[in-house]
Amino acid sequence: MKSELKIKWDNLKNKLSVDFSEDQIIDLDSIIFLIGLQELGQFQKRLNKQRKMEVIHIAVCKLLSDYGYYEFDFVDEDGWPHYKLIKKLPNLKPGEQTILMKKAIINYFIKSNYIN
Repeated sequence: MKSELKIKWDNLKNKLSVDFSEDQIIDLDSIIFLIGLQELGQFQKRLNKQRKMEVIHIAVCKLLSDYGYYEFDFVDEDGWPHYKLIKKLPNLKPGEQTILMKKAIINYFIKSNYIN
């Protein structure tokens, strides 16, 4: 029997894949990147590797802010949101990190009414 998290995750991935990817199932990293773009509010056609990493960082901060690890601080003159670290992230094994991120992503899309 599948866990509730696995069912919700698979359903979200399938919905995002239909909406954003024509020919493949979207993965965790791509979903985090999409969230970063959404939070940035700027959909630029070309981002260098550094900027892509910054977009991912925005997403991770936003996702982990619901767990009290980060707090929104300000938006800079270029429109990029900045977060400050509130409490140190726990040392998690890679599988535990994935579970935390999946839960945070599901919560993000529930709060945005993309899924229920």
